[in-house]
Amino acid sequence: MPKTVTSPIQKKLAAMLVEFRKDAGLRQVDLAKKLGVYQSWITHLESGQRRIDVVELIELGRILGFDPAEVVRRLNKR
Repeated sequence: MPKTVTSPIQKKLAAMLVEFRKDAGLRQVDLAKKLGVYQSWITHLESGQRRIDVVELIELGRILGFDPAEVVRRLNKR
């Protein structure tokens, strides 16, 4: 099994998160402030250099207005 950080699913998740952030009208720095993290954390997340755990996905869903369960369903469809 390849490392998940370089997997196609990780890349798809990263692209989805960028889309959700932009649809919410937020810049990376805005999202970082809402999460209480550095902007570089968002950059690593969106570039696929950082994996995201389920708790982070739920919090991102709350802030950006998406259903984390639906994201997982979409990622599971190959």
